Amino acid sequence: MTVLNPAYESLRVWVESVPRIFAEQGEVIYDARNQIRLITAPDGKELCVKRFHAPRGLNGWIYKFWRTPKAVRAYENAVRLCEAGISTPEPVAYILEEEGGRLRESYLISLKSGLKRNMYEFRHHPLEGYEPIVQAFAQFTAHMHEEGILHRDYSPGNILFDVDKKGQVHFEIVDINRMVFDKPVGLERACRNFCRLWGKEDFFRLLAKEYAKARGFDEAECTRLTIKYWKRFWRFRK
Repeated sequence: MTVLNPAYESLRVWVESVPRIFAEQGEVIYDARNQIRLITAPDGKELCVKRFHAPRGLNGWIYKFWRTPKAVRAYENAVRLCEAGISTPEPVAYILEEEGGRLRESYLISLKSGLKRNMYEFRHHPLEGYEPIVQAFAQFTAHMHEEGILHRDYSPGNILFDVDKKGQVHFEIVDINRMVFDKPVGLERACRNFCRLWGKEDFFRLLAKEYAKARGFDEAECTRLTIKYWKRFWRFRK
């Protein structure tokens, strides 16, 4: 089964060949449970193609009949994000491969992001000089939360950014199969959403200050909750 973004109908024949050519083309940029390759389509577009591993055992039937496959969720979530004005790589297609009535591999195809940096930079860097990026990130997240959208894996590698020649900061979110839509994102839920990020305490204090300003929340309470959930999450991970 192949579902194609109407804007990319000209790529249909090539898209339908992806399961057959995937292992032979492009550059591998991620290879673990799932694999991601950068592949150039026949029309010259650079595409990011993600192959989701085949569900094991009963999960093959569960994803076939009861749960939405990850590739489908990621594609549909990308469409909804684009409609809401939240930047994410534009979805091109998804492919579901079945065998014996159960789901096997599935694929998500999207445009390659033009952004080169991600939030891992804040792991060791001092905050000095990065303040405009943190402020812009707080505003980007506030807009997303105001739209009732929550990324449930809001971690450093899933937040891409870059600064253009005019100094404007641009963000995109990726790995978006775990999203929540159309639910209010209040103060506590918002602050908890920052807990997976990397950085030092001054990063989180500035983030909370700017986020509270953008949402009209109490700055002291926003800071307290952000620091609380950040420390709790990493204490548990350690």
